[in-house]
Amino acid sequence: MKLFVNLKPAAVLLLAGIVIISAAGCGSDSKAPSTVDSDAPKTAVDPAKNSGAPQPGQTDPSAKVGSSTPSTPPTSGTVDPAKPSTPPSTTTQKPADSGSKGQAKAIEVVANPTDKAVLVNKAYKLPEGYVPQDLVDPNVPFIFKEKSEKRKLRKEAAAALEKLFKAASDDKLPLSGVSAYRSHETQKTIYANYVKKDGEEAANKYSAKPGQSEHETGLAIDVSGTTGKCAASDCFAATKEAKWLDEHAAEYGFIIRYPKGKESITGYQYEPWHLRYVGTEISKDIAKRGVTLEEYLGQATPVNK
Repeated sequence: MKLFVNLKPAAVLLLAGIVIISAAGCGSDSKAPSTVDSDAPKTAVDPAKNSGAPQPGQTDPSAKVGSSTPSTPPTSGTVDPAKPSTPPSTTTQKPADSGSKGQAKAIEVVANPTDKAVLVNKAYKLPEGYVPQDLVDPNVPFIFKEKSEKRKLRKEAAAALEKLFKAASDDKLPLSGVSAYRSHETQKTIYANYVKKDGEEAANKYSAKPGQSEHETGLAIDVSGTTGKCAASDCFAATKEAKWLDEHAAEYGFIIRYPKGKESITGYQYEPWHLRYVGTEISKDIAKRGVTLEEYLGQATPVNK
């Protein structure tokens, strides 16, 4: 009996020790939620870890930053996907400069001056000493009586001009030639006289430098009414003849070479009297599209300088 009594306090102490150890273990488990809270931002942005439903009596750790609110700003230290950490470069790649500013582009020599679609302007010139080999006198009236190189055109262009003049005459609007072919030397003299009269800047708006004139190709002609009134003058634009040419020239292979509103492309002022032969296929296409020869050939670089 005494032995049992003596052992009873020991059993009590043993039992108390077990209780203390058990309490310590429970305290360790109580720290687990704080660890989850510290990782909450990571858990919240991982939809795979938020798919499970919370246990009864437990708070859903994703309730504050749930996946249903993607517009919620990220916590500090997290990169905002809408704002790249490295801003994109604002430098725009510029096209290669074709030449120094203020430096005139070199004038190119045309490769095939006999082509009826040859482009001759302030950027493209005829070869030195070029003279068309098939020049003829078209059977049409001119405003002057004497024989002159100004009557001549290349053979194909001359035949087309005769048809055009006949059609205009049939429509009661007879035409006359003013100036067709010009040699290099003639154009040189004409240009020099205009420069002397009006200055180079003004002359460049209506007269071509030698080698850069369409008249030297034998494919161009200035025309007017039979009286010669308004010949190669601005007032020609208001005449019935000018209107007829604008509407019908393309039917015979000619274009109004320097149309209104295209001065920055052709390099010259509006000249409703200046016809250029290119053949009916090209002339009709140009008229239909309302473009210049430069634009048609893909050479629409401003040359009004």
